[in-house]
Amino acid sequence: MNEIFREFADIEIKEMTPGFFSKLIHTEHNTINFIDIKAGSDSPIHSHPHHQCAFVLKGQFEMTVGNETQILDTGKFVLIPGGVPHGGKALTDCTLLDIFSPVREDFKY
Repeated sequence: MNEIFREFADIEIKEMTPGFFSKLIHTEHNTINFIDIKAGSDSPIHSHPHHQCAFVLKGQFEMTVGNETQILDTGKFVLIPGGVPHGGKALTDCTLLDIFSPVREDFKY
């Protein structure tokens, strides 16, 4: 198998939490998470040491970072420093792209 060019369709879908369906790509320095989320599904407030960038590719996602809540859509993204509490809820069926640094070893199962 070619290690540089790959097929997105070959990536296994993992349900990380109820309603959150991920396709994970791990590089030497990052974890990239393409995630489809069912409307109404939520990610409770949590934190991790990884820096996270979250982009909405489709739909709307309500994101809370620290004490601030905003609605993300295709025109807005969020940069979450490591260790900062955050969570959110899918207002519609949506697709997000999360980039974590360093690699999320806990996602490699």
